Amino acid sequence: MRARKIPKAFRVTAVAFAAALLVSDGAWAQQKHPIATTGEGVKSRYVQQHVIDVGDASGHQLRIQETQRTNPSSGHAIDGVKITEDWVRGFSNYTNGVGPAWGYFTWIMEDGSKIFGEYIGTSESQTTAAGSRRGTYHGVARITGGTGRFGKIRGQTVDISEFDTDPVNGYNRVSTNGEYWFQE
Repeated sequence: MRARKIPKAFRVTAVAFAAALLVSDGAWAQQKHPIATTGEGVKSRYVQQHVIDVGDASGHQLRIQETQRTNPSSGHAIDGVKITEDWVRGFSNYTNGVGPAWGYFTWIMEDGSKIFGEYIGTSESQTTAAGSRRGTYHGVARITGGTGRFGKIRGQTVDISEFDTDPVNGYNRVSTNGEYWFQE
């Protein structure tokens, strides 16, 4: 069996790609810092929720929601500045309580700065006796920037959230593990 010759264009592209991996875009060489948060002591509430039945299958619903989390004074910090509040605005596409969820978050810092990001993952939930949905979300998030001293922050996390969508007694508690860095 005769070996096939790899086309020159492919070899040039492969070499260029390998060279690009070796030449850092700056993010790889930057110092990374860990992020680890829990939902312990966090107060949360659903500010607003809207659910639309899709109608193509039993239990298929689209939902948009806005959640506010208030962190305890002993809360989590990024670069030495405490996160005082979280705002999450997102979407879900559930069929019988299971499906993808995605959206955006804003962390409001003790000094008034903000950190922005986006998340994507999946949720599973069951209907409670009160008619709310109680479940768990698993996903990833990407820190995309911020204001003030956090203007060049970037990062990534893995998140697990426990939630109950009850408008009065509901909660949304997230545990996060990941890292952040400051883009040069």
